[in-house]
Amino acid sequence: MGELIYSMSVSADGFIEGPDGDFSWTPPSEELFRFHTDRVARLGAHLCGRRLYETMLYWEDVDRVGALDEDERRFAAIWQRLPKVVFSTTLDRVEGEARLARGSVSEEVLRLKEQVNADLEVGGATLAAECIEFDLVDEYRIFVHPVIVGGGKPFFPSLRAGLELELVETRAFDSRVVYLRYRRSRGE
Repeated sequence: MGELIYSMSVSADGFIEGPDGDFSWTPPSEELFRFHTDRVARLGAHLCGRRLYETMLYWEDVDRVGALDEDERRFAAIWQRLPKVVFSTTLDRVEGEARLARGSVSEEVLRLKEQVNADLEVGGATLAAECIEFDLVDEYRIFVHPVIVGGGKPFFPSLRAGLELELVETRAFDSRVVYLRYRRSRGE
């Protein structure tokens, strides 16, 4: 049974994008890009909100139209093969190994956790907020960039009750990004 992971880059003050929607402060170093590629290669499926899905469409055919280095070609191949479930009320079709969600967020996540024999990842703060609200997220993987943006879209949504987390891994990258991996404490 797979677990659900919420993973994103954040500013040091906890935002995934600044007040104007900008996230240009998050470009990965080669080391960080390889880490992300290895991480994504182990996933069984990726759940995307519409905005993240549209951003990641770049990788669906970039290997056929653009000049890529070896690391980018490897990531593109992994991303193209990875099953994706897209949650959107405005899209009527998706490309590649993606499908539009048929059920509610909780129904889709619970079904995928039962069906997929690997971890799942949720991307996009709005979609992740729903997963957090329904207590579906098992692990949080946060990549803290050394920048203060002063506001914008937060990594964590406003919660009715707090979350207890257990730190299970940290790593500092050459780009000064710090990786924090937390497991959801379930009082066991």
